[in-house]
Amino acid sequence: MPVKRSVLIAGHPTSVTLEPEFWDALKALALAEGTTINALVERIDAARSGNLSSAIRVWVLGRARAGALGAPGV
Repeated sequence: MPVKRSVLIAGHPTSVTLEPEFWDALKALALAEGTTINALVERIDAARSGNLSSAIRVWVLGRARAGALGAPGV
């Protein structure tokens, strides 16, 4: 079931709804990059052209495909 959380983008709170697995992956990727979830979401937001939640999912998927999550066979 999707979870709604508040993130800050340019100092403004914004609600984002993602499945728990995507929140976990976003947290792991932020940790791996030595940054925060808010900083990653700001970066994703700056590059997106559509819905923020969808942009985050696509970004996480791209990182998983690149092997950033250490997922075998991805």
